[in-house]
Amino acid sequence: MQIGIIGLGRMGGNIARRLMRAGHDCAVYDISAQARADLSKDGARPAETLEGLVASLTDGPRALWVMLPAGKITEGTIAHLASCLAPGDIIIDGGNTYYKDDMRRSAELAKTGIQYIDVGTSGGVWGLERGYCLMIGGETDAVTHLDPIFAALAPGRGDIPPTQRATGSDARVEQGYIHAGPAGAGHFVKMIHNGIEYGMMQAYAEGFNILESKNAEALPVNERFALNVADIAEVWRRGSVVTSWLLDLSAAALARDPHLDGFSGYVEDSGEGRWTVEAAIEEAVPAEVLTASLYTRFRSRQTHNFAEKMLSAMRLGFGGHMEKA
Repeated sequence: MQIGIIGLGRMGGNIARRLMRAGHDCAVYDISAQARADLSKDGARPAETLEGLVASLTDGPRALWVMLPAGKITEGTIAHLASCLAPGDIIIDGGNTYYKDDMRRSAELAKTGIQYIDVGTSGGVWGLERGYCLMIGGETDAVTHLDPIFAALAPGRGDIPPTQRATGSDARVEQGYIHAGPAGAGHFVKMIHNGIEYGMMQAYAEGFNILESKNAEALPVNERFALNVADIAEVWRRGSVVTSWLLDLSAAALARDPHLDGFSGYVEDSGEGRWTVEAAIEEAVPAEVLTASLYTRFRSRQTHNFAEKMLSAMRLGFGGHMEKA
C-alpha cells in the first residue's frame, strides 16, 4: 500500500522503516535533507516538497501520515497538505496532538471532502522492532481502508495470552491497535495513556528513591542498609507484581549507572499529562496520583533528587528524551 510520511524524526523515520519492512511503498518528506537521504537508503522515495510528496502518490485515496510535534508546525503542515489534496484523500496525524484540535480539524476538512484520522502512537524509539500500540480515531471507512498500514505498525499478538472477552469483540486489539471512536478519540485515549504513564513512572521513581536513601546519614547507624538498587530492580523483573517495561528500562539504566550520576533530574512533560488533568477537571473525576505526578515534574525543574533522576532515565529509555541543558 502507498503512504506518504511527513516528519522523519525518532518515530516518524522508524514508522516508515517498519512499513517498508512489511512491503508498503513509502514516500517521505522532512525539512532535513539528511533525514530524507537516510530514509532513501532504506528504500523510501524522498520528496523535496510537500507538493512533490503528494504528487508522488498515485494510488487513491492518497494517505499522508504526519508525525510532527503538536502545535503550530503540525497545524501548518496539515493546512498545507489540505491545499494539495482532493476529496476522499486521507490525512493522518500520528503525533501527540490535543484531541479537541483533532475534532476541529476533522470538521474543517470534511467540508472539502478530505478525511482525517488521529492516531495515538505508543512505542517510542523501540517501535521499529517492538511495534507501535495504536489508538485510532476517525470515520470507519477511512480507518478500514488503512487497516493494512495499522496492522503492519502494530506489534501483533506475540506471546501475550488474550483476555477472555465477549464474543464478537474487536480482534484488532489483540494485535495492538484499536479503532477507539470518531475523530479525536484516538488521541484522547493516548492522552490518558500518557497520564497513567506519568503516575506509574512517579511510583517507581519514589520507590527507588526510598531504597537509595536507606543508607542516609540522617538515619541511625543500625537502621541503615547499603542496598544494591540495580539488583533490586533486576530481581523485581522476575515474578513480582510490579513487572513492566518501565521497570525493564529502569533496571537497564541502573545497571549502567547505579547512582544515575549521568542525569540531573530535570524532567520535562510532553503536555499530555496536563491535558489529562484538564480532562479530569472537566469530567469532575478525581485524579490525585496523575495530578501529583505532573506537579512533581514541574518541581523537578527547581530542585533534583534521585527520584527525578530515575524519571529522567526512564524517559530517555522509552522515548529517547534528552534532558534540557
